[in-house]
Amino acid sequence: MAETTATKSAPATDDVFAARLARHHDEFESLFRMLYGDSPELAVFERAMADAYAERPADLKKLDIEREKDPEWYKRGDMFGMTMYTDLFAGDLKKLAGKIDYLKEQKLTYLHLMPLLKMPHPDNDGGYAIEDFDTVDPLLGSNEDLAALTKKLRKAGISLCLDFVMNHTASSHRWAKAAEAGDPEYQDYYFCYDDRTIPDQYDAVVPQVFPNTAPGNFSWNEKMGKWVMTQFYPFQWDLNYRNPKVFTAMMTSVMHLANLGVEVFRLDAVPYIWKQFGTNCRNLPQVHTIVRMMRMMLEIVCPAVVLKGEVVMAPKELAAYFGTPERPECHMLYNVSIMVNLWAALASGDVRLLKRQADKLNALPDNCWFVNYLRCHDDIGWGLDEDEEVRLAIDPLKHKEFLYHFYEGTVPGSWAMGELYNYDEATKDARSCGTAASLCGVEKALITHDKPAYEKSIDRDLLLHRAMAFLRGFPMLNCGDEIGQLNGWDYKEDPDRVADSRNLHRSKFDWKKAAERNTPGTLQNRLWEGMESLREMRDDPCFGPDAWVTTWDTHDDAILGVLRKEGDRTIVGLFNFTDADTYAVLDSTADVTLPERVDLKPYEAKIIVAHE
Repeated sequence: MAETTATKSAPATDDVFAARLARHHDEFESLFRMLYGDSPELAVFERAMADAYAERPADLKKLDIEREKDPEWYKRGDMFGMTMYTDLFAGDLKKLAGKIDYLKEQKLTYLHLMPLLKMPHPDNDGGYAIEDFDTVDPLLGSNEDLAALTKKLRKAGISLCLDFVMNHTASSHRWAKAAEAGDPEYQDYYFCYDDRTIPDQYDAVVPQVFPNTAPGNFSWNEKMGKWVMTQFYPFQWDLNYRNPKVFTAMMTSVMHLANLGVEVFRLDAVPYIWKQFGTNCRNLPQVHTIVRMMRMMLEIVCPAVVLKGEVVMAPKELAAYFGTPERPECHMLYNVSIMVNLWAALASGDVRLLKRQADKLNALPDNCWFVNYLRCHDDIGWGLDEDEEVRLAIDPLKHKEFLYHFYEGTVPGSWAMGELYNYDEATKDARSCGTAASLCGVEKALITHDKPAYEKSIDRDLLLHRAMAFLRGFPMLNCGDEIGQLNGWDYKEDPDRVADSRNLHRSKFDWKKAAERNTPGTLQNRLWEGMESLREMRDDPCFGPDAWVTTWDTHDDAILGVLRKEGDRTIVGLFNFTDADTYAVLDSTADVTLPERVDLKPYEAKIIVAHE
């Protein structure tokens, strides 16, 4: 039976919902018709919104009204985030709810939990293969546990973020099973073909996501007797958003999760969601139409909720995902490019690429906002600005090879311990894995009992975190980095995990080590206090949502300079990315008076206040 709520009677609505719907109705209908013509699914979708609003708990409706009065709440300087896996941190959702004091101790305002919806085991791509978008995975708890957790988090001032995997479902999803059984209606939820004619034409122009571990964009399904589009892994079937029933069903799941208390949705792989024959199926205009409709849906049903896009693209591609002030799309994006450039600058001792990337991001419109981070669940993909590298006389391929071998620890002089991910012998492409502490040299220094190297490794770790937290946007830690958690090499002993080197930095949280955070002089205490200093640094008017942020010339390619200005107050952050004493030479202007020379120790971060 097709998924529809067309037979349900329309629920009663109140004036608040009616006013929100009226405000967006004409634009929403126009965009829906643009994609789907005169499909009756529009009425089904509008009824689904009314249902979701009627079912929304009273405390969340109250939060909606508060956020409508403070729409830039997620841009405040005190925003401080963390990302983690529920099972690795606590075991399940109930146990995680018992750990909220640990999160409050860090003054977190934002918690991103890795995918926790029902998934197949063990092949689930770290939870990104989902077989039920409405139900928590039984190994992690229940929907009631999730709702109870979000309520406790809200009381603690912490907003919960969950991934919403828009591009595909697990091959074990009920839609895929129905398609596999031969139901043509559900086969139209995906891209299914009898022979290789159309798949071959797609493959001719559509890049492969994982050319080594999952080559090709299609997989043969023996039970169905058809080729199915699987751009990521064979057990992840790409959804067909050209079918309005797919859009309605997926958006209904978003509203359902929002009513369980999810306040932020990270849109996974959003540039991929619309497939158009004859194109590369990336960043197509219809993607923005869907995200815009999604934004309006939230503003109608649950305006407390915001969207965070995962867009691993060049800066010139990013602005489109924010939309415009008049027709906004995502509220914020993952700042992937800054993460990559921070690590590149640390290895090379050269901040020119980092500075140039920051300049491009700072030049984006004011509505563009970022979540900055050093490490997350994923790898470090060395997607640097190759045109800029060429301009600086840097060979892009040799530079990339240097970087991933450096963080693998095989380059002479490297302090890092990590591993390669998805190495491609033909193209020499590869990505890097490892925890922040291990990549900064802590693990190697401990193994070699090298005290000077150990001190420098901590300095590197704190330098990167301070630089990251000083840039435009708000900072997000990877759980464990606040206590210097090292690589989890034991993944190699687990047959279900050994094939994916990203599991190197996906290990169980070490609560015994965390207990040392209050013991002066320990690694855990030094990093814990270092993260506290980030929050103290950001408790400054210059980290307000309207602050002006720009890089500042230091006349030294090893030192990143960033200026922040809010009203009459101006501060400058200086970050030395080398293992050498050096100094920045700062130019003053008619509006900003800076010291001509600022000395910096190896890997030192220093903040100075400008005078006017």
